[in-house]
Amino acid sequence: MADDQTARHRRWRTLDTAAGGLALDLGLYAVSAIFAAITAVTSTLLPHRAWGTVAAVGYLVATLAVVVQLSLRRRTPASRLVGLPGRWAVTGFTWASTALLPVLWQSIERSAGRTDRAQEEVLVVEHSGARLLEHGTPYLGPDAIAALPPGEQLLGYTPYQPGMAMFGLPRALVDAWWTDARVWFAVGTALALALAVAALRGAPASARPASPATPADTDDRRDAALLRGVQAATVLPICALTLATGGDDLPVLALCLLALALAAAGRPGRAGLAVGLAGALKLFAWPVALVLIVWGLTRRAGGRVAAGAIGLPVAALLPALLVDRDALTENVLRFPLGHGLVTSPAQSPFPGYLIANALPAGRLIAAALLVAAGLAIAVRLARRPPRTAVATAVICGYGLLVAIALMPSTRFGYLLYPLALLTWAPALHREADTSTVAMPGHLAGRASSA
Repeated sequence: MADDQTARHRRWRTLDTAAGGLALDLGLYAVSAIFAAITAVTSTLLPHRAWGTVAAVGYLVATLAVVVQLSLRRRTPASRLVGLPGRWAVTGFTWASTALLPVLWQSIERSAGRTDRAQEEVLVVEHSGARLLEHGTPYLGPDAIAALPPGEQLLGYTPYQPGMAMFGLPRALVDAWWTDARVWFAVGTALALALAVAALRGAPASARPASPATPADTDDRRDAALLRGVQAATVLPICALTLATGGDDLPVLALCLLALALAAAGRPGRAGLAVGLAGALKLFAWPVALVLIVWGLTRRAGGRVAAGAIGLPVAALLPALLVDRDALTENVLRFPLGHGLVTSPAQSPFPGYLIANALPAGRLIAAALLVAAGLAIAVRLARRPPRTAVATAVICGYGLLVAIALMPSTRFGYLLYPLALLTWAPALHREADTSTVAMPGHLAGRASSA
C-alpha cells in the first residue's frame, strides 16, 4: 500500500514539475480553451454560451503564452518570465480574461436590458437582499411562495444561509451594472484568496517546510504548490464559468481556503472566523467547519475555532429565525431536502440522484447512504483526528466529494469544492506536517496517519 502511494506521489511530482511546471500549465489552458469553445457552441444555457465565447479567447491566449514560455525556457532557463513570476502573471491574466471579464461583460449587458445574462441564483440572491432590506429577513414564507405564479415559485426560494443576502444588498440600493451580485461575488472571492496567499507566504520561518534544500528552493516549491492551488480555485473552467454566470459558490470556497491557510499558519481563531463567514453564506462550509474544529481540538484550540465557526452562522441565523421561523425552515431545510412547493433544478446524474429517481423509495435510500457516509467520516475523525492543515483539507475534500456524489439533488458545478480543496492541500504543507507529502492523490493515504 505504501509502495503504491509512493509511486502515485512520484508520478504526480513528475507531472507537476515537468518543464518547471509549464507542461501542466499548458495542458490546463489548452484543455480549458477546448472546453470553453465547446460550451460556446453547444450549451443550452445562454449565460454559459456567452461565457464560452469570451473565455475561449482568454484560454487560447494563455496557452500561447505558455508555449512562448516553454520556448524561452530552452534558451534562458533562469529568466523570470519562465519561472514562478511569469507563471503567476499568466494565471492572473487567465482569471481576469476568463472569469472577471465575462462577469463585467454580462453584468453590463444585463443592466442594458438583456435578460439572458444571469443564472437564476443571481436573481435569487438579489431578491433576498431586497427582502432583507425591507422586511428584515431574506426569506419568503410558504404562503407567500404559494401565492406566486407557478413559473416564479422557484425564484421565490432562497436556499442559502442569511449572510448570502449581503451580496444582494447593492442591487437593492442601486440598479446598475456594478451592483450585479456577481461583481460582489468576484470582489469577495479575490479578497479572500489574496488574504489566503498572504497568510501562507507570511507564515513564520519555523512553520515553513523542512528541507535540506536552500531557502530559495524551499520557497520556490512552496510558491509552486500555492500557485497550483490558486489555479484550481480560479482558472479551472468549473470555477471561472461558475463565477461568470452564477458565482455564489466562489466566495464560500475562497473563505474555506482562507480558513485552511490560516490553520496552516497557526492562527486557529482567525481560521474559525473565516470558515464561520463561509458558513453564514452556505451550508457547504459547515462540514469544513466541523473538521476544522476537530483539528483545533488537537491543538488545544477547539474553543477558539468553534467561536467563529459556529458563532458567526448562528448569529446570522438568529434575526431570520426571530422575524419568520417558518420562512427560514421552508427555504433552508424543506426546499433543499426536496419537500418544498417546487423541485430543486439541481439534477446532475450522480449516484445519489440516480438512486433517488430510479429505485423504489430511492430518496430514502440515497439519504441513508449519505448519513452512513457522514457517520463513517465522524468515526474516522474520532479515531484519528487531523493534526495538520493538510490532513484537514484532504478529509474535507474527499468528504465533500462523497457527499456530492450521494446527495439526491446536486449539481456538477459543486465539484469545484473537492477539486479546489484537494489541490490546495499541498500548499498547506509545513514543517510540522512530517507525515504528509505534497500530492493530492497521495495525501489521502497519508492523512489517515496524521
